[in-house]
Amino acid sequence: MHVGQIIKVDVANGAGIRLSVFVSGCTNHCEGCFQPETWDFNFGMEYTPEMEQSIIDELGQPHYNGITLLGGEPMEPENQQVLIGLIRRIKKELPTKNIWIYTGFSLDKDLIPGGRKYTDVTDEILNSTDILVDGRFMLSEKDISLRFRGSRNQRIIDLNATRAAGQIVLADY
Repeated sequence: MHVGQIIKVDVANGAGIRLSVFVSGCTNHCEGCFQPETWDFNFGMEYTPEMEQSIIDELGQPHYNGITLLGGEPMEPENQQVLIGLIRRIKKELPTKNIWIYTGFSLDKDLIPGGRKYTDVTDEILNSTDILVDGRFMLSEKDISLRFRGSRNQRIIDLNATRAAGQIVLADY
């Protein structure tokens, strides 16, 4: 896996102060994507154990509310296989930090058993995630007045409430 960019003290990609990690690789190729360079799975820096440790060290600072994983596409199967290690470490070493993931894939179509982006670690990733912003960016639905999403079709899903309710619960943002 490669990482295109890491943004420290980010307030644009989730609630509170966040550490945002833009992974590389995306097969969605949404028209109007704000970072088409991240479609390339080899864009940016190679994700290494040293990079992972620097992410953990940075996220451990008290001013961070949590981490946001976006891209590119963190839910591409090859990215899931790497990100699960980081997510496991965050849940173990920094359990008070929340996790947001942005994906162009649909929670209830693509990320379920039998879905086109479902892997052996998808459930664990989703069960460790607090907020999932799902849905492709659609240029025809673009709305710059929206918080934490780029187009009206995208959903901000509270996964903790979704798990408790047994149905998709949208977050109030």
